[in-house]
Amino acid sequence: MADQDPANNFPPGYVPPSVWTWEKPSGGAFASINRPVSGATHDKELPVGKHPLQLYSLGTPNGQKVTIMLEELLALGHAGAEYDAWLIPIQEGAQFGSDFVAINPNSKIPAMVDRSVDPTVRLFESGSILFYLAEKFGAFLPTDLHRRAETMNWLMWQMGSAPYVGGGLGHFYAYAPIKIEYAIDRFAMETKRQLHVLDTHLAKHRYMAGDDYTIADIAIFPWYGGIMRDAYGAQEFLSVHEYPHLDRWVSEVADRPAVRRGRIVNRAVGSPDMQLRERHDASDFDTNRQDMVEARGGTRI
Repeated sequence: MADQDPANNFPPGYVPPSVWTWEKPSGGAFASINRPVSGATHDKELPVGKHPLQLYSLGTPNGQKVTIMLEELLALGHAGAEYDAWLIPIQEGAQFGSDFVAINPNSKIPAMVDRSVDPTVRLFESGSILFYLAEKFGAFLPTDLHRRAETMNWLMWQMGSAPYVGGGLGHFYAYAPIKIEYAIDRFAMETKRQLHVLDTHLAKHRYMAGDDYTIADIAIFPWYGGIMRDAYGAQEFLSVHEYPHLDRWVSEVADRPAVRRGRIVNRAVGSPDMQLRERHDASDFDTNRQDMVEARGGTRI
């Protein structure tokens, strides 16, 4: 590294300084909300609805994990899983409001408060929320030692692997202000390796932990189902047709009614009929999708 010619760097002549300082925006789709420090930037009280669980989120893959889980629990008849889902527009910096930071000091969605207990429980990190809900309701987490361990193996695999897909491939392929061949190649290689890991595993298993649908499937599906179908417009680039067993699993999970519902909660992009920006009652899916709200001139009912 010491004898590397800076003329070959990008931009030409660039040499990392002895001490990095934040002197200009990083560029790209999320430059306005990126900063090297944590904490609140403004005072903002979060709303509280009528249900035991209060979710503050956005319909990204990480947000979808939790809304899918909640819809699956409700489909099983767990009335205590009723929830209010409030939209947190991260592009506007809402995650840096004081109340949100009090729930999640890392200022990332999703964040949740369980108000069914006293004192209330704050929850952040999507994997932690899935695990908490699975234990609370006794669902989607096997009690058998081996199947439980397998479920947790794959849940933690997803938590560690997805940043390479979203923060790596997604950023440099779709969101960065310039295309950098080295970066795109690096993260495309890792993304394809992960897809191959899943495809190889699912060639021998119906679901991630065996025959039962678990929080491992719920965690993995929004990220890798997205990559297989439409995320970043990278399907041809990644040759996703090479992963037939993963494709089978994606189709099966996507067809679950609770998954279809959970994927549109807190969604604020795409077709209006696939957006339910806030969810406060099961009837909202039939009355307050964004296409319906817009047809009423912006009024929720």
